[in-house]
Amino acid sequence: AGEQIDLDLRATARSLAALARAHRDVPAAARTLTQHAVPTTLGARFASWLRGVRAARADLAAALAALPAQLGGAGGTLASAVVLSDPATARELPAAFAAQLALAAPAAPWHVERRPVTRLGDALVAVTDALGVIAADVATASRTEIGELSEGVGGGSSAMPQKRNPAASVLVRSAALRAPQLAATLHLAAAGAVDERPDGAWHAEWPALRELLRVALGAARTAAALTAGLVVDLDAVARTLALSDGLIVAERLSAELAPLIGADTVAAAIAGATTGGDLRTLLEAPLAARGLRVDLDDLLDPARYLGLAAAFVDETLAEEDA
Repeated sequence: AGEQIDLDLRATARSLAALARAHRDVPAAARTLTQHAVPTTLGARFASWLRGVRAARADLAAALAALPAQLGGAGGTLASAVVLSDPATARELPAAFAAQLALAAPAAPWHVERRPVTRLGDALVAVTDALGVIAADVATASRTEIGELSEGVGGGSSAMPQKRNPAASVLVRSAALRAPQLAATLHLAAAGAVDERPDGAWHAEWPALRELLRVALGAARTAAALTAGLVVDLDAVARTLALSDGLIVAERLSAELAPLIGADTVAAAIAGATTGGDLRTLLEAPLAARGLRVDLDDLLDPARYLGLAAAFVDETLAEEDA
């Protein structure tokens, strides 16, 4: 199951890398606490998704590589193996068994040391976390009033034929919401793994782990298809970016104009623009009063306030290409 999940995560990573490369320099509105914040780029957003998937892949790979075989006898002492052979042979038996199964050799029997299981569960949740972020962002961006992104094949509605539901995003998001509670069951079971073989905790662990594997498998497969077919509406992205009539670069205006006309004056202009005033006009007056010539076209252009977005995309892509 882990190997199949990784295959789908690799496919998702390839799709995200292609999207980040194609839209490296496309300005878009960054949102914090649901509101427009400062400009970013589509490439930076896709690269952020890619880094999340990459980190989840690394967690999963580490958990899979550490999965140990279990051969400890009835009570974790290998007493029967000692009787049937000798202590030295019995000590080597778990490692030989692990080699046959291509699993890690345990340091000792781990009947009540459930870290291998909780580590795998945590890695699976890291996968659904990373994919859930993508799904939630796509679902939001595909809202009718936003329309920046859409799934290549949307889901229909039996009652509303005009709808193109983000069905894949809904499925992935559902998995991301379910997975943490399944992993919580694994941790509860680990904490209750008493004596030399637990009474109930062990039995609660496996159904939860199987379901968590199914959830992660489904999320990974669906996310691979979702990202491969993701459609970007550049006109909608530009329209959204322009909604605030320049206020999306208020941070830049405060930083660059405050030394020239005073922080209070800049704040007053921004406040006036939030209540319907024209930001350019509100800035031109105090600048003119002080005889200052400032390129407001440059200052108000979101594409001129992208910070290190392109560099972050390039660095992310360089790691992916490596």
